Amino acid sequence: MDRLDSIFLVLLSDNKMNIKNYINGEFIASIEGKTIDNYNPSNGEVYGQIPNSTAEDIELAYNAAKSAFKQWSNTTLEKRSRILIKISELLEANLERFALAESKDNGKPLSLARQIDIPRAASNFRFFGNAITQFASEAHESVGLNAVNFTLRQPLGVVGCISPWNLPLYLFTWKIAPAIAAGNCVVAKPSEVTPMTAYLLGEICTEAGLPNGVLNIVHGLGTTTGQAIVEHPNIKAISFTGGTQTGAHIARVAAPMFKKLSLELGGKNPNIIFADCDYGKMLETTVRSSFANQGQICLCGSRIFVEASIYEKFKIDFVQKVKQLQVGHPSEENTDIGALVSGPHLEKVESYIKIAEDEGGKVLCGGLEVTIPGFENGYYLQPTVIEVEDNSCRINQEEVFGPVVTIMSFKTDKEVLQFANDVKYGLSATLWTNNLNRTLQFSKQLQTGIVWVNTWMLRDLRTPFGGAKESGVGREGGFEALRFFTEPKNICIQYE
Repeated sequence: MDRLDSIFLVLLSDNKMNIKNYINGEFIASIEGKTIDNYNPSNGEVYGQIPNSTAEDIELAYNAAKSAFKQWSNTTLEKRSRILIKISELLEANLERFALAESKDNGKPLSLARQIDIPRAASNFRFFGNAITQFASEAHESVGLNAVNFTLRQPLGVVGCISPWNLPLYLFTWKIAPAIAAGNCVVAKPSEVTPMTAYLLGEICTEAGLPNGVLNIVHGLGTTTGQAIVEHPNIKAISFTGGTQTGAHIARVAAPMFKKLSLELGGKNPNIIFADCDYGKMLETTVRSSFANQGQICLCGSRIFVEASIYEKFKIDFVQKVKQLQVGHPSEENTDIGALVSGPHLEKVESYIKIAEDEGGKVLCGGLEVTIPGFENGYYLQPTVIEVEDNSCRINQEEVFGPVVTIMSFKTDKEVLQFANDVKYGLSATLWTNNLNRTLQFSKQLQTGIVWVNTWMLRDLRTPFGGAKESGVGREGGFEALRFFTEPKNICIQYE
C-alpha cells in the first residue's frame, strides 16, 4: 500500500493531484493525454487534473473487461465473496484517509464523510459479498408431465456503471459491488466533478486481490466518456444515477440497442407533517433531511407540507433550528453545512432562490453566500427556507439539489396527498404521523418508490431502491440489484 500512502501525502499537501484511469489493474493516462481541472470546492482552487478520456479509452477498458470475464464469471462464489469482503475491510482500515479525500473533493463536512459515506461504501461491498452466497434461483416441477424446470441466473458480461457527484464513493460502490459479485466485469465512470475516491478505490481493489480487468475505472466528461460507455455495442447493461434529463438521453441511446437499463434519477420529495407526530423527533429529523450534504442528496425532503394547526409553531421552531446550523470549512468539526460542489452549481441554486422570490415566495432565512476567512473563493451558501403558497411554483416543481427547502401549510389529508403527488418526480416521501390508518393509506397512495414513516434515510440494504415517474426505472439494492446484473435462463428437462 506504499502507493496509497504517497497519494494521501499529496492530498495533505498543496501539491497537485494528477488522477489516472484504472484499466486492467494498472493506472494509466488517457490515450490522447488530455485532462480536466479538478476543483476543491472549499476554496475554489484547482488541486489536480483528471483524464479527459475518449471512446478509445473506453474501448481499451472494454477489452480488458472482456478478457477478464471468462475467468471471473467462473470464479467460485466463495472466492468472489472473500475478495469483496476484503475490499470492505481495506476501506474500513483506510476510513480516515478516504473521508479526507471525499471531503476535499466534494466539499461535504469531513464528519459526514467519516460517519456516512465511507462506512456505507464499505457496507456495500460487505453486503453483496455475503448476498451472492445466498442468491438463489427457482425450480418448478411440472407435476404429471414428468418435467422439471429450473432457472439459471448468469452474469451479463461487460456492464457500464455511471455514478454522480453528490455521494461519490457510496453510490459508485452501490453499483460496482453487485455487478462484480454477480460475475460481471465493469467499465465504470465516476463523476468528473468528484473523481478522487473512485481513483483511490482502484488501489484498494488491487490490494484485495481483484483480478485485473474485472473493474476498470475511466474518468472524463459525461458527454464523451459517459456517452462512449452508453453507446458501446457490446456493453450489455447501463446502471446510471444522475439527473432526469441525462437519464432520458441514456434511454434514447441505449433502448434501441436492447441494453438493460437501471436509471436512478431526480427527486422533488415531499415531507408531510401531521399534528399527531412526535414533534421533537420530527423537527430534528426534518432539519437533517432538508440540509444533509448541503441538500445535495436526491432523497432530501425539499417540499415540506405542515398541517395547518401546527404550521405557525413549526415555522418558528424550524427556522430557529436552521439558523443554528454552522456553515464552514469541511474540515472543521463543528461544520454542519460545507461547500457546494462547484461554482456553476452554486449559481444554479442561487438562481432558484431568485425565481422563488419573483414568484411570490418569502425567504424566511438564508439565501446568501457565506465567506469563510482564508477560503474566500469557496462555494458556500446559507441554508435557506422559503415559504410558498402555491405548490405549482417552479421551486416546488423543479429539482434544486441544494440547501433550499420550501414550507407550505395544508388542511386535509386529501389536499396534502394531492400536493405530494402533483409533481413529475416520484423518488421518496417522508410521512410524520402516529395514525395507523393514515400511514397505510398514504403509503399506498404516495407515488414514490420509497416511503419513510417517522424516520428518514434509514436504509436496509436488502430492500429495493428506486423511483417512480421521472425519478427513474428499475431498482437497486438487495437481490434486486443481483437480478438486474444477471440474465435468467429457463432450463426444461423431461424425463421418462
